[in-house]
Amino acid sequence: MGRESGQHAGFAPAVDPTLSLILATVVFLGIHALPSTSLRRLFVGAIGESAWLGLFSLASLGGLAWMAVAYKSAPFEGLWPGLRLVPLALAPFAFVLLACGLLSRNPALLGQAGALKREEPARGILRVTRHPIMWAIMLWAAAHILAVGSLQAVIFFGGLLLLAAAGTALQDARKAAQLGEDWARFAARTSNLPFAAVLQGRNRVVWREIGWWQPAAGLAAFAAVLWLHGWLFGVRAY
Repeated sequence: MGRESGQHAGFAPAVDPTLSLILATVVFLGIHALPSTSLRRLFVGAIGESAWLGLFSLASLGGLAWMAVAYKSAPFEGLWPGLRLVPLALAPFAFVLLACGLLSRNPALLGQAGALKREEPARGILRVTRHPIMWAIMLWAAAHILAVGSLQAVIFFGGLLLLAAAGTALQDARKAAQLGEDWARFAARTSNLPFAAVLQGRNRVVWREIGWWQPAAGLAAFAAVLWLHGWLFGVRAY
């Protein structure tokens, strides 16, 4: 009687928080798969490139916000003892890659394809990997999975790691189709896997191109996030 009364009164059963996190992660990954499908061309043809980018950005932020809320709401389900010192080893490299990737002229980024026309399109951190930002996300996500050691961390950070890893391959395919020989020349001089092109003799690291201030900016950002982790994310790092 009571159960039927609750249903008739309009009460819906609560969604399991872990299931909500799974759904949010799947939706977030699905949103980021759209640019590699024919749906992107349909949207751009209908509303224009700028509007498409705006809607895509809003949808991405919404999906990430849903993931974050679901992650915070999900009960802790430990899978292994968290390796809490791992981020101290991996995260500095992630922040250095992120800073160098954002502060360098990168043909893989939006609006910077003109860099492919240079005599040497792969300079600085791009000699190490043509996807420094994606590898930064992968290292950061992997560090958190190992450090937290919970089912929720595997879902949340694993989703971001999967997105970044798949994103390198999807971006390579999309750029190859869009930019043709220019991208082929760039890809031949670079590698997705860090240092692979250097080890194969297709490129070399030129430290002066990277300089000191870009890595320093990355390390400063790492120190700031470490210090403010509790305020930013509600959990002290250490």
